[in-house]
Amino acid sequence: MTNQNWKEQLTEEEYRILREKGTEPPFSGKYNTHFEDGKYHCKACNELLFDSQSKFESNCGWPSFDSSVEGAIEYKKDNSFGMQRIEILCSNCGGHIGHIFDDGPTETGKRYCVNSLSINFKS
Repeated sequence: MTNQNWKEQLTEEEYRILREKGTEPPFSGKYNTHFEDGKYHCKACNELLFDSQSKFESNCGWPSFDSSVEGAIEYKKDNSFGMQRIEILCSNCGGHIGHIFDDGPTETGKRYCVNSLSINFKS
């Protein structure tokens, strides 16, 4: 898909996050404190990314998961803003989903820190 196609499909904020690697303000996303049973899909291409069973309350301001659907996420080194992080991308469309950290409280030790605007929930 071209950038123009993405701009026609996504809102301005969704485009900024998914295609330009932006971040929504902490505690602003509709899925931050959302804990219903279901699945979370990429907002851009509808690829299944996360199951609600892997979601937990991290108090970091963004939806957090301790694992992803196998093969759904690509990992890329991100040294922007003077930080060393691992960016998480939708493996299907390359959309920016957020970052992953090794400070999760569950047995996986992972915290997938996700922008609400990069995902859709389906029950």
